[in-house]
Amino acid sequence: MSGETPRKRGWGRFFLRLFEWSTLGVLLFVALGVYLFYTELRPRVIFGLREDFAHAIPFQKVPAGIPSLKAEDCGKCHREIYEEWKTSYHAKAYTDPFFRAYWKKDGEVWICLNCHTPLANQQPELIGEIPRNRIEKAVRTPNPDFDQALREEGITCAGCHVRDGVILGPFDDSVAPHPTKFDPQFRSTEICYRCHQVPKGPFQFYDVGPCGTFPEYEGAYFSQQRNMTCQSCHMPEVQRPMANGGPIRQGRKHLWRGGHDPEQIKSALAVQLAADPPELTPGAPATFTLTLINAGAGHKLPTGDPDRYFTVEFQVLDRTGRVVKEQRDSMGRWIMWQPVIVDLYDNRLPPLASRDYRFSYRLPESPDLLAGLQLQAKVRYHILTDQAYETLKTRYGMPGDHPYNFTIYERTVPLSGPLSAELIPLGRTPSAHEGTSCGKKG
Repeated sequence: MSGETPRKRGWGRFFLRLFEWSTLGVLLFVALGVYLFYTELRPRVIFGLREDFAHAIPFQKVPAGIPSLKAEDCGKCHREIYEEWKTSYHAKAYTDPFFRAYWKKDGEVWICLNCHTPLANQQPELIGEIPRNRIEKAVRTPNPDFDQALREEGITCAGCHVRDGVILGPFDDSVAPHPTKFDPQFRSTEICYRCHQVPKGPFQFYDVGPCGTFPEYEGAYFSQQRNMTCQSCHMPEVQRPMANGGPIRQGRKHLWRGGHDPEQIKSALAVQLAADPPELTPGAPATFTLTLINAGAGHKLPTGDPDRYFTVEFQVLDRTGRVVKEQRDSMGRWIMWQPVIVDLYDNRLPPLASRDYRFSYRLPESPDLLAGLQLQAKVRYHILTDQAYETLKTRYGMPGDHPYNFTIYERTVPLSGPLSAELIPLGRTPSAHEGTSCGKKG
């Protein structure tokens, strides 16, 4: 028979019920907090809204003297520029398979179109009020002026050059069959700002926004001392007529080569290989150093989409091609995406900065093991990881096979004989001016 009195048992049941109800209350409070966080606080997209791109560029009417806003019609007079544009990622901004797969992954949210198809003419819906900057709550109505063919052109000529029935450009003395007007933004970095400075939003703890190339730009040095803008690298200067039959003048190519183009990456990144000691000895250790220099970009390398990164790889191979020793390092940006966005680590190269990657290896003493031994040093650029690429293909319908990593630098050095005279002794630091600067190319 228990010695516990009814009164004690009553108090026990009371405190047990109190604990149960308190626990339930805490769980409900936490659940409500999580619900409110994801529905009212946490942004739907990985960036914040800024007034100048929260809405598409307003509807643009066709300027007098031209038949339409289509790039092909612009190309009838501006043929070379049109042919260059067709090869660019501006022309593919809407149709690019990577964009379409990523966009599908993100629920085809409308805000992305404000940079990938920037004109209201190109969008099937008009966006009105955006309550509390919640894009999922935006007031959306059908667009009676939607031009589906123009949407396919992505960032088309009119997206930058047509405003209020006038063709804007970098010249103040143009003679043309349509209205023209000089706009100083075409001679500055400001023309790129709208879409290459994507800001961070609430509960997004980036150092810079997710596609923050513009704030990475070191304007003081590149603009003031070297007179370089975004256009210096991405729209190289050219002497030619701007239109058929026009006078020859200094203009720019409409190429906008960037992070999808291996040659553009090579023009910005200088890579040099050094050895210590410069003469190898069987049985002795040797250190090889790859120096990466951001010699030609006015922003960090890599830049743009935070998925992009470099790998620096060393491999020692025997005469059969078997890997004897290897080392792999990464340079990029690592971000935690859930439940809030946090920039965890960023070891990208700022403008004019350099970084050394060292690899040590003790050579074998045996002449038989040493024969045919070689070092392979490689720098690769990745648009995204292998896993992310497969996810886009298998889950989000990206068709075909598309290049998503490139070898930027590769060097093979025999370890069984004298080193090449091209190798730099380890004690000498290469300067940024030894790199290939796009600014020097014009």
